[in-house]
Amino acid sequence: MFSMTGAPLAAKKLLLAKCSRSIGASYFTSKSLHTNSENVVDFVISGGGMVGAAMACSLGNAPALKGKKIVLLEGAAEKESFTLTEKYSNRVCALSPATVDLLTDLGSWQEICNMRYQPVKRMQVWDSCSDSLITFSQADMTEDLAYIVENDVILASITARLNALGDRVDVRYRTQAKAVSLPTPVEDVASTESPFVRVHLENGETLQTRLLIGADGSNSLVRRSADCHTISWDYYQSAVVATLGISQMENNVAWQRFLPTGPIALLPLSNEFSSLVWSTTTEDAKNLLQLPDESFVDAVNDAYWHDRDKDSIAISLGQTFQGILNAAIPGGTSNRQLPPTVTDVVEGSRAMFPLSMVHSSEYVKPRIALIGDAAHRLHPLAGQGVNLGFGDVVCLTQVLVDAVQRGSDVGGLSHLLQYETQRQRHNLPVLLTIDGLQRLYGTKFSPFVIARSLGLQATNALDFVKNKIIQQAAV
Repeated sequence: MFSMTGAPLAAKKLLLAKCSRSIGASYFTSKSLHTNSENVVDFVISGGGMVGAAMACSLGNAPALKGKKIVLLEGAAEKESFTLTEKYSNRVCALSPATVDLLTDLGSWQEICNMRYQPVKRMQVWDSCSDSLITFSQADMTEDLAYIVENDVILASITARLNALGDRVDVRYRTQAKAVSLPTPVEDVASTESPFVRVHLENGETLQTRLLIGADGSNSLVRRSADCHTISWDYYQSAVVATLGISQMENNVAWQRFLPTGPIALLPLSNEFSSLVWSTTTEDAKNLLQLPDESFVDAVNDAYWHDRDKDSIAISLGQTFQGILNAAIPGGTSNRQLPPTVTDVVEGSRAMFPLSMVHSSEYVKPRIALIGDAAHRLHPLAGQGVNLGFGDVVCLTQVLVDAVQRGSDVGGLSHLLQYETQRQRHNLPVLLTIDGLQRLYGTKFSPFVIARSLGLQATNALDFVKNKIIQQAAV
């Protein structure tokens, strides 16, 4: 995968090396850059989900970009207002501290605080095939690892800040791109086509933009139109989500158990409710949706408590290895906590969605940039998908601000490549690690069970390693 990503980068850098002028002036004629400029907007963000809306809000908030024309395309209708209901949504995110920093800068986190969120102070992960486990928390449990927030609440908070920006961002609801026309290279001197990206809308209108930002999901029209090389595969799994009632407790722990069919996670929403994300085979997922409520609750509790998958060899070796660790690293163990008992499922909250991995080897092309799921989609076992997307927003905003402050063309490839390089260096290791964990834990084959169990025990005994993992997950 790394070699595939490197090839497009090398080709682009070779192109840059051959040009004596900056890409903003050489890929397009300087004269053409000003042609019909009154009909050109600076930025078009295609896709008004959480990441796309955050991108528009981030650009609109940047003082260096004041006066730039920013358009956000959102296919859904505008909601008159957001009303927080007592019923929790079944789609939630585990927001990292870095994402909270971004939302704070946008003013959105303050909006979320006025609605609802639940901090995660501890995380416990364990294997159904052995007794190995790992816990993550700060020593005194005073600092939060993450924050569980409903998707609807996040989007509503960002929308509120977009509305506060007034005409700094032109949000067009019930509007989405139908087709994208790429700009004309300078070599095609006879062409009368636009030197900018043209975005053809479903309502018949055409926008010209200096930079088109694709935030339009894993089946991105922008990515396909730019002919970005993409790597993808199907996990042949689906995730079942639901809102569950739990036995009343101080609910600030995220619980994840690896089953051979996939991980099951309970994320805290309040002291009475948790959010379920259960990755399993698509056939099992369909069956879980069809179960009566009581049977579904029993299935969830059984998934957390049963011992059917236990591997006796792995358990025996694990006990011996744990004794060695205890002698070598005093205090290098974690107290096993028991997960809450699920008491009921909120009516109508059960749903499922397919799981796959998608990664674009190229995040940028001339006048094109991809963010969020348009650039990368990963397995939800670590809850990092949306955090990577918000990280894209932070990085791309800074790159564009730097370009404007240098007087560069915002659609120029030279600085867009900086965004691609920075984000792929961060995103690829995360994606590969999560994909590797999904494959490693998706088997009952004894040698793999033994290897992952001993590895989990060793990692759990080394606080500095766990702290490094926490720090990496926080950015």
